[in-house]
Amino acid sequence: MFGFSLVSGELTPKSPNCSLSFTTLAMHMARKLDLSGTRGNESQYYPITNPNACLNSDLFLLTIVFSSPSNHIQRNAVRATWANQTRVQSFAVRTLFFLGLSPSTATQETVVTESGRHGDMVQGYVNDSPHGQAEREVLALRWVVAFCPVARFILITEDSVFVNLPALGGYLLGLRRHPEDLYLGRVMHKDTPDRDPSSPSYLAPALYPERYLPDYCARTASVLSQDVVRKVYVASAGVRAALPADVFVGLCAWKAGVVPTHSARFSGEKHIHYNNCCYRYLFNSPGMGSEELGTVWADLGQEDGGCSLLETYYGLVACKALTYLDKLIQYIHISVSVPVGVCVCTI
Repeated sequence: MFGFSLVSGELTPKSPNCSLSFTTLAMHMARKLDLSGTRGNESQYYPITNPNACLNSDLFLLTIVFSSPSNHIQRNAVRATWANQTRVQSFAVRTLFFLGLSPSTATQETVVTESGRHGDMVQGYVNDSPHGQAEREVLALRWVVAFCPVARFILITEDSVFVNLPALGGYLLGLRRHPEDLYLGRVMHKDTPDRDPSSPSYLAPALYPERYLPDYCARTASVLSQDVVRKVYVASAGVRAALPADVFVGLCAWKAGVVPTHSARFSGEKHIHYNNCCYRYLFNSPGMGSEELGTVWADLGQEDGGCSLLETYYGLVACKALTYLDKLIQYIHISVSVPVGVCVCTI
């Protein structure tokens, strides 16, 4: 195991002792980190700051939903469905949307109006593009440290994801150990760096020479305890690279000595075919448009509250089978549509 240092813009291997010393330093800096005194100057980082979003000192779970400025229809769908919850088993929860900057003046004016209407948005001075994912993540974590240090857990997700807050909140409430060092999600193990120079997530061998990336949680949904937010934020100062958000967080977490915890109840990147009992058990499902979110939420809301163990088991089996069937149909459709002589490669 080795650590990283930023040398001339590159991440270079270090000795185990250096990695250990950095981890210890990161833990110490994270415990001492206090940005409350900088709140008056945070407007330099956030055109929309929303400083009073976390006034509830008993806030249990804060959800940060990443969204593009133009995605107002999707945000409204999230507001009207799973994010329309303020309590999980009597514990306070809060959902906020985090946006980057829009190149369009008209869109930016619309965002400001939307923020004033709903009071659930934060915007950072970062380009809304794949290359800005890591910087956007850092600004979101900085905002949590500065304005929401009371939240015990922070869920990071996207506006195209359905999130089962009651199931996830119940799981977090049931943790037997002290809620620290928690980096929870669907863990991606031995993922390889993107070596395609034409890809937005390209990671040059000169920047990261290793064969495999450190374990990290898939970007569609992951949970960080408050102390991990601080550790990742501190470690991010030494990992300035244009990486995908989930890879970036995983790299920072690993550098700070935090090991991700896997849960199969997170779906990862895979959209799960809807089944009532399946969705009541899972923590999330990505790839949900505004109409599908509304349909799923209306169905779940009509139920009296639960599924038996047997119903949950068969629901999960049905979910898995239908999800793979959907992918098979999609593959067949693509194969039929591709001209003769063109190879379609799948994993």
